[in-house]
Amino acid sequence: DGVALGAAATTSHTDVEIIVFLAIMLHKAPAAFGLVTFLLHEGIERQRIRKHLLIFSLAAPVLALVTYFGIGQEQKERFSSVNGTGIAMLFSAGTFLYVATVHVLAELTQKGHDHSYTRVQNAEAGVKIAQSERSLQNLELLILVIGCLTPLILTFIHHD
Repeated sequence: DGVALGAAATTSHTDVEIIVFLAIMLHKAPAAFGLVTFLLHEGIERQRIRKHLLIFSLAAPVLALVTYFGIGQEQKERFSSVNGTGIAMLFSAGTFLYVATVHVLAELTQKGHDHSYTRVQNAEAGVKIAQSERSLQNLELLILVIGCLTPLILTFIHHD
């Protein structure tokens, strides 16, 4: 979040800055709520949860400043239209996609290789054991890879 915010601040386009800011603000509260809920569910004590929440809350502003000054004020105009801002925004989007897909893929791969069994009641044969199989299908994997490569392909297509 901070990388995207810092990169947006280096542009001379106020609309980009506002859109990125609003997007971050809209998802920060639910993300913080999810983090605290997960940590409470894991049984972590409240004092440690407060420390984790403080680090989570400070990460975006600190990274925004690091990105803003990392791209550099003297190179602001040169990078805003070409490379620095775009690369920082792509990096931010990529980390978001990584976190989202790792969460989903972990569940799918664990369920696919877990070989957990569930009991299925059958009136004629008594109790049957059915293996639950849910793993990432080839088509789903292909769609995931295409979705991840689409920004790269669009970058090359629209490059001047």
